[in-house]
Amino acid sequence: MKKQYINRNYNTQDADLYRWCLEAIRLAHRDAEHFHQYGYSMERLKTFMTMCDLFQKLPDDNEMVGEQMITTEKKNQAAENLRTAIRGVMTRVALKFHDKTGRYRKFGTAKLGDMSDPQLLFCGRRVVRVARAQIDFLAEVGMNENILQRVTDACSTFENALNIQQDRLHDRDIAVERRMEQGNKIYTELVTICDIGKDIWATKDRVKYDQYCIYDSNNEDKKKRKQKQSESAA
Repeated sequence: MKKQYINRNYNTQDADLYRWCLEAIRLAHRDAEHFHQYGYSMERLKTFMTMCDLFQKLPDDNEMVGEQMITTEKKNQAAENLRTAIRGVMTRVALKFHDKTGRYRKFGTAKLGDMSDPQLLFCGRRVVRVARAQIDFLAEVGMNENILQRVTDACSTFENALNIQQDRLHDRDIAVERRMEQGNKIYTELVTICDIGKDIWATKDRVKYDQYCIYDSNNEDKKKRKQKQSESAA
């Protein structure tokens, strides 16, 4: 069964979420006596801090994209090396057979520079197979097993680089999902702390109440701005 897509429950940058969580933890420590009356222990707060530390240590998307770019560069270089090795074969084939003949066309190297990665890998292996079957005819133009081995080795290197690149793509998807899962967890706990804090100070201290409006206050500001814009437009 396909895993259900995870939705991001918080509408802010990860760095801001982390900062808000640290501020909420600081406030909850200050108001520990009051939090105890809601059954919210300092042990739970400590666990929350551990969750936040884990979230902060997870690799962000910049790191994952950087790794992905490095592997893509290596893959592209391996692809170019394979094309060079294929051209080394086809130069000799062209000396023996005209490029309009069936013997030449069997190699399937037309538009070599425009091939997709899978097409290029498939082409490299086909070139080796077809050239080996005609190696006796091509011997007089310098075709030998060493030249074909270069193509074979280039195919292996390219395939490995392609697999590594795909692995990094999947790694990025997994990292994004893992960070989102952890972010949702700490956001849920942040909301719990803020709700308790606001309830504690709702009728006692407006300043302290507002300190727990770390996330909600931003939403309220946005709503007010939108309302003013709508009124101005009307």
